[in-house]
Amino acid sequence: MILVRMFLPLAAMLLAFVPLSAKANVRFVDNTALVSALTDRGDGHFPIAATGSISKLIELTETSMPALPSIAVAELPQPSVETPLRKLFCVEYARIRSGLAVFGDAKFWWSRARNLYVRMAAPAEDAVMVFSGSKRLKRGHVAVVTHIVSKREIRVDQANWQNHGEIDHATPILDVSARNDWSKVRVWDMKSNGFGTHVYAISGFIAKDLVKRASND
Repeated sequence: MILVRMFLPLAAMLLAFVPLSAKANVRFVDNTALVSALTDRGDGHFPIAATGSISKLIELTETSMPALPSIAVAELPQPSVETPLRKLFCVEYARIRSGLAVFGDAKFWWSRARNLYVRMAAPAEDAVMVFSGSKRLKRGHVAVVTHIVSKREIRVDQANWQNHGEIDHATPILDVSARNDWSKVRVWDMKSNGFGTHVYAISGFIAKDLVKRASND
């Protein structure tokens, strides 16, 4: 023990004179950190002698150290407005974007999609979000889900939400239902740059991926 105590300070002094080009290996023996300098002379390294079983030796090398993620997380697109060559209605835009063969006013899409497409209570990318008919939305409304932000927020592309025949891209939609079942939502307001105060009822989401096929499927 006396020799070890005398040797450790001496080893620390020697490490101070190791060239900057040398690499260091950190080893742990019985929770005691030891350092050995690897020179670039090509004749190995100068290990510090230590007692204990070699099976307890843990060596941290450059290859075993965790690396940072190499792929950056893409930022969500900002809400924007596009003016098409002609006025678009929400139903024709949603039909073009989704490929759903559903016709009539938006408030009828939920019932007419029955037995044709998958109807879901939770949002999914590329699914069509169906707003129920109300005093404010007499003919209902439909929008295409583009991003799932969280359990309470999504982004949609939609047409004619502002009644100008425009296309609104990346519009944030916030679920405000008590049970997080997407039955009630608030929609981003472009003018105030925040979520609107009005709450809209949602019938559900229609997906095309799993089309109901003939009875022999």
